[in-house]
Amino acid sequence: MTVTVHTAPARLSDAALARWRDLPAALISDAAPPARLIDPAIRPLRPVGTQPFLFGQAVTVRVDPPDFGAMLYVLDEVQPGDVLCVDAGGNAETAMIGMILSGQLRRKGVSGLILDGAVRDVATLADWNDFAVFARHITPRGPTGAEGGVVNAPITLGGALVEPGDLIFGDDDGLVCLPKTFAASGSNLGPVWARGELEAEWEGALEAGDSAASVFGLSPPERS
Repeated sequence: MTVTVHTAPARLSDAALARWRDLPAALISDAAPPARLIDPAIRPLRPVGTQPFLFGQAVTVRVDPPDFGAMLYVLDEVQPGDVLCVDAGGNAETAMIGMILSGQLRRKGVSGLILDGAVRDVATLADWNDFAVFARHITPRGPTGAEGGVVNAPITLGGALVEPGDLIFGDDDGLVCLPKTFAASGSNLGPVWARGELEAEWEGALEAGDSAASVFGLSPPERS
């Protein structure tokens, strides 16, 4: 076997990225129709309320544990602000990354990583407040081969299609993938902001004492 590294697609402009930065995963999931929900069982290492927000364009890897060859090659492909997305088939037996490779990603300014598989050295990884790690499993066993895998190809991550360059949003609520083609158009951001403003209006009206029926436009219930 050999590792295949495909050419990365053209990146979104800084202006396009800035439009979407800092939006919560829940808002993207609810208000951006093409958004793809990544399996909620893939969870952050840090406790709720301490998880750094994960945002950036996806750099994708597909590996076949226990081989982690593509994980080594991708270290030279990532750029600052990227999110490394790894399809390890949900494997729980072999960690595809630990503190050495994660440390290099962090030094290169990568926003964080998502692994549909296992990680190790989690005490170290969870101590970093500037590098988000989401994983399905934790295990002490390391990889035993470095000869295969694919970089920069479409993958399935927690049941969701993730293509190179797609936008990733991750926080305590979970993970969402937004197709790059949708994110590239600033006009698609309008409905997302409108939904956020509507939710703020709902909250304000409830705090002011308005009834839930009036706030949410409900029909009168049947009473007995």
